[in-house]
Amino acid sequence: MGEFDGCRRVCMKKIYKYKKVLSNPSRWEVVLKEIRTLVDMALNSPLQDDSIHQAPLEIVSKLLSENTNLTTQDHESIIVAIAPLLENNHPPPDLCEFFCKHCRERPRSMVVIEVFTPVVQRILKHNMDFGKCPRLRLFTQEYILALNELNAGMEVVKKFIHSMHGPTGQCPHPRVLPNLVAVCLAAIYSCYEEFINSRDNSPSLKEIRNGCQQQCDRKSNLPLRLLHTSPDLVSQEATLSESRLKSVIVTSNEIHVEVERNNTANQKMTANVGNDSEPNLIDCLMVSPTCSTMSIELSAQADRILGCYVEILKMLSDYDDWRPALASLLQPIPFPKEALAHEKFTKELKYVIQRFAEDPRQEVHSCLLSVRAGKDGWFQLYSPGGVACDDDGELFASMVRVCNNVHILMGSCYKTKKFLLSLAENKLGPCMLLALRGNQTMVEILCLMLEYNIIDNNDTQLQIISTLESTDVGKRMYEQLCDRQRELKELQRKGGPTRLTLPSKSTDADLARLLSSGSFGNLENLSLAFTNVTSACAEHLIKLPSLKQLNLWSTQFGDAGLRLLSEHLTMLQVLNLCETPVTDAGLLALSSMKSLCSLNMNSTKLSADTYEDLKAKLPNLKEVDVRYTEAW
Repeated sequence: MGEFDGCRRVCMKKIYKYKKVLSNPSRWEVVLKEIRTLVDMALNSPLQDDSIHQAPLEIVSKLLSENTNLTTQDHESIIVAIAPLLENNHPPPDLCEFFCKHCRERPRSMVVIEVFTPVVQRILKHNMDFGKCPRLRLFTQEYILALNELNAGMEVVKKFIHSMHGPTGQCPHPRVLPNLVAVCLAAIYSCYEEFINSRDNSPSLKEIRNGCQQQCDRKSNLPLRLLHTSPDLVSQEATLSESRLKSVIVTSNEIHVEVERNNTANQKMTANVGNDSEPNLIDCLMVSPTCSTMSIELSAQADRILGCYVEILKMLSDYDDWRPALASLLQPIPFPKEALAHEKFTKELKYVIQRFAEDPRQEVHSCLLSVRAGKDGWFQLYSPGGVACDDDGELFASMVRVCNNVHILMGSCYKTKKFLLSLAENKLGPCMLLALRGNQTMVEILCLMLEYNIIDNNDTQLQIISTLESTDVGKRMYEQLCDRQRELKELQRKGGPTRLTLPSKSTDADLARLLSSGSFGNLENLSLAFTNVTSACAEHLIKLPSLKQLNLWSTQFGDAGLRLLSEHLTMLQVLNLCETPVTDAGLLALSSMKSLCSLNMNSTKLSADTYEDLKAKLPNLKEVDVRYTEAW
C-alpha cells in the first residue's frame, strides 16, 4: 500500500511540473515536445488510475482554451500527440469543443479519420449518459457530419455505421444503437431549434386548432406565419360555391405555417372552444383531415444536417437485429412538432416507418401504435388525413397488412373491436376510398366492420356493401362473409349436445370440421384436453354462445388464443389451462372474464404478480390451481 502511494505521489508531482511548464508556453515546438513527454509518462505509469490518464488531457484542454491563436498545423500536431491517451479515455468537455471546431473547419483532415474515429467508436460502444456529457454527443454529431463532407459522402457514413454494427447478424455492443439514436435525435432537434426557441411567442397547438388570437393580442415579432380565418371573409365565402375559407397573414420572416380550414373543420373547432385540455399532437397538426398544408424552410446548413441524420435512421432500420429496439425508441414520436410539420422530414422518415410496417415481428410493428392510451402514434400520423400522409394511404394499408393478416396486427396490438371502432369513427372515408380502388387490406377491414356489427347506421352499411361490390376482390370477400354469417347462424342455432369431448390428437382442422357439421347453440362444456389444437382454434370457439366450461389441458393453446377468448367468451365459468404454453401476456387478458369461478394454471409460466392481479380483478374466482408455477 505504501509503495502504491509513493508511486502515485511521484506521478502527481510530474503532472504538476508539466502543468506549470505548459501554463506559460514560449515556443510551440517546446510545448509540443513537453506534451509528448507528458503523454508517455501517463501511458508508462504502472498505476491503473483514471486520474493519471485524465490529467494530461485536462492540461492540454486548458492549454488550447487559453491559446486561441494557434495555427491549424499546431492543432493537428497536438491532437496527434494526445491520440494514444484517447484510445482508453473520453476527452474532457473543453477538449470535445476543440475537436468539434476542428471537425467543422477541417472535415477533410486526416486527423478526423485516423484519430477521431476510434475515439467516437469508443464513445458509442460504452454506456453513455449524453445528458451529463452533452459535449461528447456534440463531438460525435460533428464527427459524423465531417464524414459526410468527404467526397464519398453518405457512403463513408454508411461504412462507419456498418463498422459499429459489426459483420455478423447480431451487433455485439448493446449500447451502440441507443447512443446513435440519441445523436440523431439531438441533431434533428438542432435543425428546428430556432423555431422551437420561439414557441413562447408563437401560436400554441391549441390555438392553431381553435383559431389563432388576433395579431394585436400578441407580440409583434411572431416566429410563426399563420394563415387564420378572417371573420369578414366568412360571409363572403358563404355565397360562393367554393367551401374553403380565405385567410389573412400574420407576418413574420422565419417559419411559414399555412393552415386552411373548410366549413366542417370550423364547426369542429367551434365545438371544441370550451375545452381547455391540450389537444393531441396529431390533431393539432392535422387541423382537419383533408385540408392542412404546412411548409417549413430550413437554412442550407440545417437542411444538410437533417438529410444526413434522417439517412442514418434509414440505415439503422435496415439492420434486422436493431429494428425492434429502434422501433421502441421511436414509438413515442420523439421529434419536435416543427419536424412533424415539415414535409421533407416526414417524407424521408417514411422509409423507416415502412420498414417497421413490413417487419413480421410483433415487437416491431406494435410500435407503430401509440405508446399509451390517449396519445397518437405513427399509425395515426401516416394514416389518410394525417399530416404525414402523401401517398393516398398506401403506407397506412401496409401498416394494417402486417404479415398479410389483418387479425395478427389487431390481435397483437389492439382489441379487434376497439381497433375497428377507431377506424370507423376516424378513418371510414379513407378506408372506403382505398377499398374502392381495390386495396385488399381495406376490403378486409370493411368486411370485418360488417362482421363485428361496428356500423350502426343502415345507410352507411349499404354504402360499405356497395363499395365492396364495386370491385372483384370486394365482391368475392363479401360473398365469403355472407357464407360465414350463414354458417355462424346455423352453428349458433339452439340444439345439439350440451357436452362434447374431442379425441386426443385432434387438430384445429378437425375441430373446425366438427363444428361446421351441425348446430352447437346448446354446447356448454367442451373438452379439448390432450389434443393438438393451437390458438388458431379460438376463432371457432368464440362462436359458441352458450359455452361455460372449456378444458385445454396439455394443448398448444397460447397467448393469442387467450386474448381472443377474453374478448368474446365473457360468460365462461371454468377454464383449464394446465400444461399449456400460456404466459403472463395472455393470462392478464383473463381479467375481463368476470364470470370465471374456476381457473387451472398448473404448470404454466404464470408469475406471482400476474396471479395477484387476476385475484384482484376476478371477484367470482373460487377455485385456482397454480401448482408448479412461480406463484405457487
